Amino acid sequence: MSREEQAVARARKAFDTGRSKSLEHRIRQLRNLQRLLSERQKEISEAIKKDLNKSEVVIQLYETLGLEEEINLAIRKLKEWAAPRPVEKNLLTISDTVYIKPEPLGVVLIIGAWNYPWAVTIQPLIGAIAAGNAAVVKPSEVCVHTAKVMEELLPAYIDKELYPVVSGGVSETQELLRQRFDHIFYTGNSVVGKVIMEAAAKHLTPVTLELGGKSPCYIDKNCDISIACRRVAWGKYTNCGQTCIAPDYILCEPSIQDQVIEEITKSIKEFYTENPQTCPDYGRIINQRHFKRIMAMLDDSLVAVGGDSDESDCYIAPTVLRDVKPEAKVMQEEIFGPLLPILPVSGLDEAIKLINKGEKPLALYVFTPDDKMIKRIEDETSSGGLMANDCLVHYSVSSLPFGGVGNSGMGCYHGKFSFDQLSHLRGCLIKKLNKEGMNNMRYPPHTSKKLGWARFFILKSIDLGWIGRMALLAILVGVAAVVLQNYLK
Repeated sequence: MSREEQAVARARKAFDTGRSKSLEHRIRQLRNLQRLLSERQKEISEAIKKDLNKSEVVIQLYETLGLEEEINLAIRKLKEWAAPRPVEKNLLTISDTVYIKPEPLGVVLIIGAWNYPWAVTIQPLIGAIAAGNAAVVKPSEVCVHTAKVMEELLPAYIDKELYPVVSGGVSETQELLRQRFDHIFYTGNSVVGKVIMEAAAKHLTPVTLELGGKSPCYIDKNCDISIACRRVAWGKYTNCGQTCIAPDYILCEPSIQDQVIEEITKSIKEFYTENPQTCPDYGRIINQRHFKRIMAMLDDSLVAVGGDSDESDCYIAPTVLRDVKPEAKVMQEEIFGPLLPILPVSGLDEAIKLINKGEKPLALYVFTPDDKMIKRIEDETSSGGLMANDCLVHYSVSSLPFGGVGNSGMGCYHGKFSFDQLSHLRGCLIKKLNKEGMNNMRYPPHTSKKLGWARFFILKSIDLGWIGRMALLAILVGVAAVVLQNYLK
């Protein structure tokens, strides 16, 4: 039995004991995870620094702060989320108990990504724990130091049988995917997403795929271009452009292209100084393979700003490309790096057509003071998320579902959406063995009179207060019992 198979078997055995289902156990594990983030921040930061050259402040701001908020929310709301959820009834079920009961799925596989290695790996784990599941955690092997620290720290703080960490590369991931899970949660690219989905299909295992894509950014000529470009520069160059919802390219009219370039240049200098390579707030490309991939995208485009690089340091300067054509290399795949192409378009109509020609993106950004323009983009395009007049911030809102559509992914998470995504929402209807007269309409022999009564009882939905329900119930029970008993024989 392989190491991966053993980890899954232990997690399944631990789940079958039922201990993960109690709310007390879930909250205790979440508090332990909270304690880990607080007590071991130094080890977490040192590992991410080695992998991605992020400063400790940046790591807390973009990695662990959101996790702390997510844990706090889950602890505070867990009792409410896990409680039975009453649903609307019709007249036929008015005297019954009808509700949705969230229940754990079982053993979940979480395959993390390397760009925000703690945020995108632990956030699904929070949802899995809150929902009462066991979870096998597979951190990305690309972040070597972070994966090692995660493998050491998680078992020291949370139940190591219910939540094992399996490290390794492609072969270990393939072996995990040969095992049977009750849900697979993957964050990464669409190529691997298809492999995950194919493996899951063999066991009819549901999947959540948090992928990516080319997230467009339309800048209206009538907006405050200085503020718009400042926010775009922040969204693009954070984590050296290695963010799944970073604005991938800009669409704007030719008349404002020079101003957009000028304002983005100002923001780059403001954020990262004249020499970003020496700035502690500017990251690095994860490895040389990705460095070469990104640099190859520059071949047929005109550099307006930046373009400097240092392969030995995996450094690529914040770069802006001007007058980019849709057929350029940089437009053929998600960039996932600090290159920002500008595609001149004649206006919103052409921008919408260009956006809709591509795959549905994970995020779509528009900068404009015009509410009608925002509404048009909302109505005439499709994307995982839509944001007007800022970038990235929707990711931090726990009350919004975060996820893709089409090629950018399926399923969603954050806050209660994580809990629901990793739960089975079980429909429950509890009847009593009485009032049999009301059921005569469904029993043979079938008649038009019985059909008429069935239509009345089934098609009438009700939404009454408690007193109204009791009064109506008393009347209906009395009337229906007499009517149905006498006339539906």
